[in-house]
Amino acid sequence: MAARLGFSFADTDKLFEAKHNCSISHYFEQHGEDAFRKEEAIVLKETILLENTVIATGGGTPCFHENMDLMLSHGICIYLEMSPKALYNRLKNSQSQRPLLQSDNLLKNIENLLSLREQYYKKAHITVSGLDVEIALLQGLKYV
Repeated sequence: MAARLGFSFADTDKLFEAKHNCSISHYFEQHGEDAFRKEEAIVLKETILLENTVIATGGGTPCFHENMDLMLSHGICIYLEMSPKALYNRLKNSQSQRPLLQSDNLLKNIENLLSLREQYYKKAHITVSGLDVEIALLQGLKYV
């Protein structure tokens, strides 16, 4: 999307890791989720200064510290909606990098998190099928 628009791209997870010089998993282990969420909100606020930038956030970002309201008031929010099974297929190999997904039943964990988070995601200005976007990218098509 960023390339298509001629914009820069920023990922708040990557910005967080660069700022704290450690992985999110390590930060979680050392400081816990509450501390992580507070720092995550600070990183998100720092992105407000970015112009012409597509910003990707972690899945929990919109759900804490009024982050969704901040995003809605400073840009266009797009929710890439996917089923729990589709998310499972995307995330099953990166489970160790995502502290809240570490469990014996990944699919059930995804279903639970999605049911809690979707109320925030649905506030986005635009909702698109994430599966349609993935298919278009895999086929090399330009998605509008």
